[in-house]
Amino acid sequence: MAINLNLNLNLIYMDVVIVKYNAGNIESVRNALLRQGIRAEISGDAARIRAADKVIFPGVGEATTTMRYLKAHGLDEVIRSLKQPVLGICLGLQLMCSFTEEGNTACLGIFDVAVKRFLPEPGREFLDKVPHMGWNVISELKGGILSPAMERQYFYFANSYYAEVGEQTSALCNYITPFSAALQRDNFYATQFHPEKSGVLGACVLKNFTDL
Repeated sequence: MAINLNLNLNLIYMDVVIVKYNAGNIESVRNALLRQGIRAEISGDAARIRAADKVIFPGVGEATTTMRYLKAHGLDEVIRSLKQPVLGICLGLQLMCSFTEEGNTACLGIFDVAVKRFLPEPGREFLDKVPHMGWNVISELKGGILSPAMERQYFYFANSYYAEVGEQTSALCNYITPFSAALQRDNFYATQFHPEKSGVLGACVLKNFTDL
């Protein structure tokens, strides 16, 4: 496999906003973009988010309290209404789905799939540990921000819940059961894996998104 990632050490002007809300992992995404020369702004302001060229919706946390926060601050409607490219990461992907078993929570409904908890097969609890933590292979890529050279390559995951496979699945992963490693609908893209923690390949995913 050969992937060339030519990173510009000079700061590039690109209006990228990372949605600020009560979830972790936001700074690591900003730092990953900065390594590519892109200085992203972190903001929870509705007008600022709507005005951005690109929006990233990352996160690590708990779905119920996060959806409550989004609704209280009007960010649920803001995210649904966006017309520019939007990238959800990890919890961001799950919150962009229709429903999650985590707290039996209704989510944003951008993707028409449900999010379920990993349940190890009886007798395999020692092998099928939850959360799914570490490097795993993605496959059956359907383009978008995922390059063909990423087929059967490893990306970094950290998830106790997973999005089911559906028509909007753009990449698969298998842990206990096949699940959506990535989703795409119109201008909305999402990855269950963490591109900011997935080395050169993850950097390529972020670059493909910012290059849209």
